[in-house]
Amino acid sequence: MRRSDQRRDAVFACYQREVTGRPLAELVADSRPFTRELAEGVEAHREELDAVIGRHSRGWELERIAPLERCVMRVALYEMEHSDDVPDEVAIDEAVEIAKEYCGAGAPAFVNGVLGAAVREREGAR
Repeated sequence: MRRSDQRRDAVFACYQREVTGRPLAELVADSRPFTRELAEGVEAHREELDAVIGRHSRGWELERIAPLERCVMRVALYEMEHSDDVPDEVAIDEAVEIAKEYCGAGAPAFVNGVLGAAVREREGAR
């Protein structure tokens, strides 16, 4: 299974966790290791990831962002912050592609804007 598919699966597991409240361990029990790593990483760093999204989603409060879009951005941000083997551009491109396929028409640009701003913020802090 391609990493792109596993990213998508991690997004959906995080989404299901958010909207149903089911335990994440149950949702990823039969998943591949990379899917589990991403989903569990998002869960462990959720507050940190949400803070980044909140800072860069101008005009939108975190709670007003669609749950699926939040999960797409959380997975990408987790990879950008905690995976040394994934370039930021890849994480962003993958997130935008998931948003194109599964979210509303404005979501890809919104996701790209928030993630791009997060990269610029991090680069400015270096």
